[in-house]
Parts: sequence; structure tokens; C-alpha cells
Amino acid sequence: MTAPVRRAGVFAALSTLSLAVPLAGPAIATGVAAVVLLGAFLVTDVTGPAFEALAYPGDYEDGRLYGLITFVLSAVVLGLLAVGSSMPLSVFVGTVVLVGYGNLAERLVRARTATGTEIDSETDTDTDTNTDNEIAAVTGFCLVATVAAVAGQAAVYALTNVPVESRLPTVLFLAASGALLAALLRDAFLIYDDPVVMLSVGLLLWLLAELEPELGAIEILGALAVTVALGYVSYALDTASIAGMITGILLGLLTVVLGDYNWFVVLIAFFGIGGLSTKFRYTRKEELGVAEENNGARGSGNVLGNAAVAIAAVLGYAASSTALLSINAELFLFAFAGSVATAMSDTLSSEVGSVFETPRLITTLEPVDPGTDGGVTWQGEVAGFLGATIVAGLSYVLFPVVDPIGAVIIVAAGVAGMTVDSLLGATLEGAVLGNQGVNFLATLTGALVCALLVIPIAVLG
Repeated sequence: MTAPVRRAGVFAALSTLSLAVPLAGPAIATGVAAVVLLGAFLVTDVTGPAFEALAYPGDYEDGRLYGLITFVLSAVVLGLLAVGSSMPLSVFVGTVVLVGYGNLAERLVRARTATGTEIDSETDTDTDTNTDNEIAAVTGFCLVATVAAVAGQAAVYALTNVPVESRLPTVLFLAASGALLAALLRDAFLIYDDPVVMLSVGLLLWLLAELEPELGAIEILGALAVTVALGYVSYALDTASIAGMITGILLGLLTVVLGDYNWFVVLIAFFGIGGLSTKFRYTRKEELGVAEENNGARGSGNVLGNAAVAIAAVLGYAASSTALLSINAELFLFAFAGSVATAMSDTLSSEVGSVFETPRLITTLEPVDPGTDGGVTWQGEVAGFLGATIVAGLSYVLFPVVDPIGAVIIVAAGVAGMTVDSLLGATLEGAVLGNQGVNFLATLTGALVCALLVIPIAVLG
């Protein structure tokens, strides 16, 4: 058994102690956490078996089990939120065991697939970049983390005499969402940043638990199957990296469960058409030096930059529908459509317009080199308009509240957002903002324009 697997096993076992809160009460659970923390502080012999079983590579330099200490402290923070606020105990326990057992599964998979590879002593990760191994590790983490989160939540309901059958859809939704977010964050951070992952997942699941999804367990499993299948297709077609695939699956799941499949169709249309557009005359783009990196596969930053506002609109719609927000839910629907129209418009404008050699800077109309931030072509502008029109057409067909005037507003919002993207690219990108920041602000503009233009119509009509 390798050191990472042995340590992950100990951390998984410790995560199970989170059940002490519903089983024995906060006082005893606090005592258990205090004992573990005290032991972590007392174990300082870097050559001893206890230290070697629990230490991350960086702990040896400091001579202190900081990895274990921060892991326990993050669990304590979530436990305090569960005891002293409205965070459900099931979310607390589900989150802690999700991280603990998901990590163990990932380390086991990596150990089994690491034949011929070495473990980096500084980062505790495999130096092999085999994507099949990486996919296997991510899959192992997500599957076991989901099962662990379901089991942890079910155990809390059993201990508190709540019928788990009545909560099963929410249990499945929270478990799957938490596992996907944890996998994504672990890709962004170092593998021993579990405290950050645990706190982030716990806070998200707390929010999702308040929204109370209305789908049944079978429908949620179906939604998960659909989003996973489409996510893998995007990865197989090289339109998304592994992190981009995980991000897309998570966002798709949230969209289906908190909105419905109509919302998902609009979002997936952007991912599909936008992803395929990166392949448009890709060889020519490489010659011009404007091709997307990684053979056009989009990562999590790109996906989030384009879709974060849309998902925020989905969450806002769900919160309004459950009376957590006193805002007309339809405004969030139009904000969603406006943000996706912007993302589609901007992506098609860039991917189509970039193959032409005579772009002009949007602020001065002077000719610039292909790929220059803020450079536009008439071909790209036409493609962007068509992209916004596609989203507007889908929204008109799928959402009864979107009438012809609403569809026109969505097109206008998409074009406005695309224009803001070009203006920011010509003025602030590189010096103040990165590409993902520009994408975020552009989609936010499209969402706000769409929602604001709809308000007078809603008031008059």
C-alpha cells in the first residue's frame, strides 16, 4: 500500500467521525474533534509511523501535520454551521464523507493505474499525463464520493428518525452535485487542499438544499445520465478538457434539476455549437496563431466564464420559485437567455471571424492583426448575430413566456453582450482583465440588458 493510499484511508476513516454529531450530540462530537486535533499537534516525529501515515509531503518540512489539522478544522467549521444555523446535519455529514471517501477512491485508482509512473514527492501526484488514467481517477472519485454522500445523508436521516424515502431525490441531487464540484475544485487546487474543497462543497450543498428540487429520484438519475453522456461526448470530440467536461456536467445537472430540460436544451446548444465552432477551419486558425489551445478543447475557466451568469440565473429562478427571493422568476429566465445568447454570439463571432485576415479594432476601425483583442470582422459580426438568433429561436419554441417581442429582445441582448465583449477586449483585456473576466462581464451585460428590456413589457402587458 502506497503512502498516499494509506493516508487517504486514515482520512476517510476520520471523516466517518462526523456522524458523532447526529449520533452523540454536539458536545461529544466536539470532544472527539478536540482529541483528534490534540493528537495531530502532538505527533511531531517525522520518522515515526503515525506521522508517516498521516503526513502530506509538505508536512515533513514543517514537522507538523498541517494537512490533518486543516482537514479537521474545516469539518469543525461545517459542524458549527450545522449546529448553530440552518445548515442541515445531512449536508454536513454528506460533505465530509464525500471528500474523505472520494479522495480514498481516487488514490486507489491512481495507485492501480500508475504502473510505470512515479509519484512526485512535492505534489504527491502522478507524473504520468495519460488521460485515460486521469479519466479513471476522476470517475473513481465521483462515483465513490456520490455513494459516500448518499450513505452519509441517509445515516443522518436514520439517526434522526426521518424517512429517507421522502428525501431521496434531494439526497441524490446533493450527492452528485457535491461530488462533481469537489472533483472540479480538486483539479484546480493541489490534491492536499481538501479543506478548501470541503468548505466550498458544504456551502454549495447548503444553498441547493434550500432550493428543494421538485424532480423525483428517477428523473434526477436520468438527468445525471444525460449530462454525463453529453459531457463525455464533448471530451471525446476534443471540444472540452477533463476539467471542462466536469464543469459542463455540473452546470448541466443544475440546469435540468433547478430549471428543466428546456433550459438545458438552450444551454447545451451553446456548448455543442460553440464547441464545434472551435473546429471550424482549425488548421487555418493554427496558421494565423489564433487557434484555441489543447486542440480546441475548452477548460473549466472558459466554460465558467461563459456560463457562470447563466447558472446564477438558474439559481435565481429556483430561489424565486421557492419564495426565497421576492423577484419575478420570469426575469431570471430572460437573464438566462440573454447570457447564453451573448455567449453563443461572442463564440461564433470569434471562431468564424478569426479566420479572416482583415479584422478592424472596434474602437477605431483601424486594421489589426488576426487574434487582436477587440478586433472584429463583418463575417464575425454576422455569425454572432446568427448565434444570438439561434438562442432566441430556441427560447421562443421552448418557453411559453417568450413571445416574438421577447425573442427580439434576446437577440438584441446577445448582440449587445457581444459588442461589450469586443469593447472590453480593445480597452481592458490584458491590462486589467483576462479573457475569462471579459467573457463573464459580457454575459452579465447580455443578461442585464435582456432582463431590463423585458421589465417594461411585463409591466404594460
